Amino acid sequence: MATPGESCTGLRVWNQTEQEPAAHPLLSLCFLRTAGSWVPPMYLWVLGPIYLFHVHRLGRCYLRMSYLFKVKMMLGFALILLYTFNVAMPLWRIHQGVPQTPERLIHPTVWLTTMSFATFVIHMERKKGVRTSGVLFGYWLLCCLLPGINAVQQATQGSFHHEPLHHLATYLCLSLVVAQFVLSCLVDQPPFFLEDAQPLNPCPEAEASFPSKAMFWWASGLLWRGHRKLLGPKDLWSLGKENSSEELVSQLEREWKRNCSVLPGHSKMTKNKGHSGLGAPETEAFLQPERNQRGPLLRAIWRVFRSSFLLGTLSLAISDAFRFSVPKLLSLFLEFMGDRDSAASTGWLLAVMMFLSACLQTLFEQQYMYRAKILQMRLRTAITGLVYRKVLVLSSGSRKSSAAGDVVNLVSVDIQRLAESVICLNGLWLLLLWILICFVYLWQLLGPSALTAIAVFLSLLPLNFFITKKRSYHQEEQMRQKASRARLTSSVLRTVRTIKSHGWEQAFLERLLHIRGQELGALKTSTLLFSVSLVSFQVSTFLVALVVFAVHTLVAEDNAMDAEKAFVTLTVLSILNKAQAFLPFSIHCIVQARVSFDRLAAFLCLEEVDPNGMVSSPSRRSSEDQISVHNGTFAWSQESPPCLHGINLTVPQGCLLAVVGPVGAGKSSLLSALLGELLKVEGSVSIEGSVAYVPQEAWVQNTSVVENVCFRQDLDLPWLQKVLDACALGSDVASFPAGVYTPIGEQGMNLSGGQKQRLSLARAVYRKAAVYLLDDPLAALDAHVSQHVFRQVIGPNGLLQGTTRILVTHTLHVLPQADRILVLANGTIAEMGSYQDLLDRNGALVDLLDEARQPAGGGGGGTHAEATSDDVGGFPGGGRPKHRPERPRPMESAPVRDSTTPEAQSEPSLDDPERPGLTEEEDSSVQYGRVKATTYLSYLQAVGTPLCTYTLFLFLCQQVASFSQGYWLSLWADDPVVDGRQTHTALRGWVFGLLGCLQAIGLFASTAAVFLGGSRASGLLFRSLLWDVARSPIGFFERTPVGRLLNRFSKETDTVDVDIPDKLRSLLTYVFGLLEVGLAVTMATPLAIVAILPLMFLYAGFQSLYVATSCQLRRLESASYSSVCSHMAETFQGSMVVRAFRAQGPFTAQHDALMDENQRVNFPRLVADRWLAANLELLGNSLVFVAATCAVLSRVHLSAGLVGFSVSAALQVTQTLQWVVRSWTDLENSMVAVERVQDYAHIPKEAPWRLPTCAAWPLWPHRGQIEFRDFGLRHRPELPLAVKGVSLKIHAGEKVGIVGRTGAGKSSLAWGLLRLQEAAEGGIWIDGVPITNVGLHTLRSRITIIPQDPVLFPGSLRMNLDLLREHTDEGIWAALETVQLKAFVASLPGQLQYECAGQGDDLSVGQKQLLCLARALLRKTQILILDEATASVDPGTETQMQAALELWFRQCTVLCIAHRLRSVMDCTRVLVMDEGQVAESGSPAQLLAQKGLFYRLAQESGLA
Repeated sequence: MATPGESCTGLRVWNQTEQEPAAHPLLSLCFLRTAGSWVPPMYLWVLGPIYLFHVHRLGRCYLRMSYLFKVKMMLGFALILLYTFNVAMPLWRIHQGVPQTPERLIHPTVWLTTMSFATFVIHMERKKGVRTSGVLFGYWLLCCLLPGINAVQQATQGSFHHEPLHHLATYLCLSLVVAQFVLSCLVDQPPFFLEDAQPLNPCPEAEASFPSKAMFWWASGLLWRGHRKLLGPKDLWSLGKENSSEELVSQLEREWKRNCSVLPGHSKMTKNKGHSGLGAPETEAFLQPERNQRGPLLRAIWRVFRSSFLLGTLSLAISDAFRFSVPKLLSLFLEFMGDRDSAASTGWLLAVMMFLSACLQTLFEQQYMYRAKILQMRLRTAITGLVYRKVLVLSSGSRKSSAAGDVVNLVSVDIQRLAESVICLNGLWLLLLWILICFVYLWQLLGPSALTAIAVFLSLLPLNFFITKKRSYHQEEQMRQKASRARLTSSVLRTVRTIKSHGWEQAFLERLLHIRGQELGALKTSTLLFSVSLVSFQVSTFLVALVVFAVHTLVAEDNAMDAEKAFVTLTVLSILNKAQAFLPFSIHCIVQARVSFDRLAAFLCLEEVDPNGMVSSPSRRSSEDQISVHNGTFAWSQESPPCLHGINLTVPQGCLLAVVGPVGAGKSSLLSALLGELLKVEGSVSIEGSVAYVPQEAWVQNTSVVENVCFRQDLDLPWLQKVLDACALGSDVASFPAGVYTPIGEQGMNLSGGQKQRLSLARAVYRKAAVYLLDDPLAALDAHVSQHVFRQVIGPNGLLQGTTRILVTHTLHVLPQADRILVLANGTIAEMGSYQDLLDRNGALVDLLDEARQPAGGGGGGTHAEATSDDVGGFPGGGRPKHRPERPRPMESAPVRDSTTPEAQSEPSLDDPERPGLTEEEDSSVQYGRVKATTYLSYLQAVGTPLCTYTLFLFLCQQVASFSQGYWLSLWADDPVVDGRQTHTALRGWVFGLLGCLQAIGLFASTAAVFLGGSRASGLLFRSLLWDVARSPIGFFERTPVGRLLNRFSKETDTVDVDIPDKLRSLLTYVFGLLEVGLAVTMATPLAIVAILPLMFLYAGFQSLYVATSCQLRRLESASYSSVCSHMAETFQGSMVVRAFRAQGPFTAQHDALMDENQRVNFPRLVADRWLAANLELLGNSLVFVAATCAVLSRVHLSAGLVGFSVSAALQVTQTLQWVVRSWTDLENSMVAVERVQDYAHIPKEAPWRLPTCAAWPLWPHRGQIEFRDFGLRHRPELPLAVKGVSLKIHAGEKVGIVGRTGAGKSSLAWGLLRLQEAAEGGIWIDGVPITNVGLHTLRSRITIIPQDPVLFPGSLRMNLDLLREHTDEGIWAALETVQLKAFVASLPGQLQYECAGQGDDLSVGQKQLLCLARALLRKTQILILDEATASVDPGTETQMQAALELWFRQCTVLCIAHRLRSVMDCTRVLVMDEGQVAESGSPAQLLAQKGLFYRLAQESGLA
């Protein structure tokens, strides 16, 4: 056998009859044999120990002794025996006296030990549970090199008869090594004992062989399934433990806490920054973090993820080594093509080596991308989990300094930016290495002329940085405008009823379109700068090439421009151009990631709830007092002044303590202090037993009724039924489509305000806690419902009897039934005692009762609109009140069961329906399948047909210029050399430069045309969407979730703005570039068409598989990530409730489950991307191989220049193939946004806003007379009439009260008057004019309504008070003085120009209601509608408001809609509504005398 040590001298392998042709030293047979002898052993001895150490650390279960393992071991022992023979033969010959060269003994010995080591590795892999080995796969592949060369050599020598044993040994060695290589491509059986339970749908990666893993073929099954059918959650693989939230978050949290504990001052986390009163911006707490905040988080991330990052970096470095081997091989190949005397075998070898180098570059680069994407996924999971856990412990001061939107922004933007920066990190140093290697290459090719490339490159680099900086500025401006538009849009959509009631749509449309115009202006500038940057990158390559070629041909001694110099230079410059283009992007990405990282670090260092703020005992001790506060002083944050002073409070077990006081006295703050939510400045707080809390503003989850009530506790059906009945929810739930399994929607949008509050109370009651903290739970309830809830739940005989209850309330009539009463004033306890004791003292409580105009022992009504109940002496009628269920707004179309039957009132529906609630309606907006052609046409129509045609023409022109430039360079390279110089050098250079300039101009014009067309289309589509939504009737907003509409105006609009133009530009660029490459290859070597056609079929197959699956995965990923963000925002808003119920653990588990579900979609999506990239790049590499082999076959007829043009073009197409598919897929995914923004184009619209006939009535209505003529109204066409047969006349200046039970039709009359709901029959006349003959804005602008819920908008106080700019500052100050707010507004920064945060979130509810009253006073029309306008103010302020209304609207017609009767006792007439009809009408005295329905309502309210 020929051993590795045979001499290379004199061997003529390829043709024994001819002299061996001269070859490059790297291609000589001697070098190849030497490499084949030493590379495999070195490979295994270097990587083997590291691999064994890694395998040992894994420590998996051993594999069973399978047939595959047995065959591997047999082949291994056979190879050991064979190489033992190879070692023994030289020793025997030496013993016989035949001299042997040292390598005859050394090399077989090395291979013998290496084969023994390889066999040992096979054995250890079985012991440690390794089913397929990449290290051994590479080893056996390398081992095939030397036996293969020996076999070829011996076959060509034909010396079998002389040394048969030698030949047989060589062939046997080759056979055994090839067999081992084939077996290494297979995967062994799973371990005999599995450590973990196998998931239902495990990821097939564990079952895949090494080649399958390298090429991602193991994902083909999912792609094929997605091609055949729609993918669902069951089709997705289960998430591995190493990628789960539980595993990743626990690791990062452990490292984060360890690093924070080392730093001084971090044990209690950093204080809030910049929060100083009302004027602090929302996000100021996230800005300018302290210097030491970044360090702990950075170290924690590095310690958790460093191994994955370093392994990926190693793969990238190896990939780059093969990347730079391609230009060298191309240089050798063009040198071969120019040398007609070289052997054809050299060309074949070079073609194979170029193909293999390109393939290895692809494999290592895709492995790096795969690992980087996995790292991104894990990093996003870990940091998102860390942020969520921080949300659960944020202090009240920290929550006030930020909003739910800021936290969602952290998760959706900042964490995403941080994750994306992982790929850019290596770009900072590796790209600089690229640039250095490129210049070394250029120096070898062109000599000192390469220095000009450095000069040109360095001169263009500042330009690119300048463009990037300017573009970043305009991008930030666009983001600011987009954020401003998003806030205003959110506010408009959430308060659309108020806006439509006042006819303000046009004003808000103008504001939105003005902001939108500024946003699009910044976007246009940014995209134009991006076009310039693209041209600068293109021009840089062209300019460097032009200058280098010009200098070289004019200055250098050997100045001939041959094919090797020209096209290898272009190949190197293309790599240099990638580095130049990616370097500023990497820097910009890292800078953005640093800003996001600082924001995340600042958020994670925000002040947390003090765990020692309240001492809680899980079970009650023997002491009598269950709640005690001693000398307590509390503040919202360390920067804010104390809000409670000197609180000393003890509450015994079983006591009902009522807390009362004026607005801003600190009632809610007291409950927060008891929960440990406030910063304890001094004193102590202790609570014995479990706690349940009901917040003032009901917080509910976007789940079913039963999940909201049980709140992570076990389901107890009898107790659930009892709780629902006690909280007056039994009949409501019975009317829901799916009973207790009905989803209540985002923020409880499917429920009324009263239903949400009762659901919040039911959650606390179901808890069976020892202590109940109730923050005004009766405020949102009708009088009859309020009395029922108090009696059945809170009162002395309710479900909570025997428990300790603290009830904050404005409903003063319940005070006699409280065991103790605490009166707060200015953050201190004014007095405390029993009801009778406080009356005897004649102190603060008596003052409150006097302000409410109530007798000391009576209960004429509370301050909240729906909170008045019976007389304080007791509830009349011992039985349960006959209340109707409040109808949930979007569910009015659902068939309502008969709530009068005993079953409906007592039995909640517990059957789990197939399609609960609104599932069908919500799913109707989800798009499936491929995007329709009509969607593309509608987008192109928005761009404009002329601009589309012009853009395609520009792309064609610039690609023709690019093709001509390359072809002209090939002609230049083939010019004959005369006396060391080429003729026509100047002409060639000038034309080359001209073509390059034309290409640059065409590139800029085509790119700018795409972006400008995209801006035009996005502007038109947004305006159309805005108009479609604004012109929709109010019923549309009741049926459609706000989140869905916001998604259209934010995410989908952003996709239309940015993504679609960018993806369209990429697609056009890559498609035209692909056409150019195909033309170049077929023109140079027409024979390549034979191979290109099968490649195109494979390409189409890959494209079809990928696009169908990727589109579905992206949609699923978007939907699942929305659930994560929604849950994050929901938890942020209800974190106080979650902590009070000690439910942090279940909520954390739910977040982890949602995040894991999102990653279940994200993981196959990133695998599909790698599958496409790896396989299409291999197709591209095959095109390179086809171009090279066709050139070798046709070398006689081809010039070196034309071959250089063809092969260099084919090298550029390697990644172009996948980017065509990726761009097409991205474009199709983005086009879904166009479908969605056009969803509302065909929904019914409301009546015209203005009519030409209205201009003739400028003073209408001048009297205010209203007449209903057989008026009927229904909320939806399929529902029965909500109001029917109403005929009455309201005289001008008359004050009419409208009362009735919930669902009687009170508010429906007001909606009909404002035409928020159109009449189903009859009509309404105002001053003799039918309102159907009046435009909606004209009608609504002549009627003033003060709604029950106070509404403010983002902007200044002056804008909120005078939206249409119709009044002077003096008039505004007069209105503020009337509502007792002048002093308060004067104390604000900026006074009237003070910017309201959000929807007035920095003001109390009472202050917002007073501002709405001032707005109504300024409006002052002839008709006023009061919808419980004094709902949120204390009794004294209510009296002042009533006086102001009486003064300003004395001559106006007033309609007062009221749930409580005290508000209408001074009306001239009262309408009593019942079942949509006017049951009674007359003065209050007359109706009381009739002893009808009004009398019964008065009895329930304690007025009769």
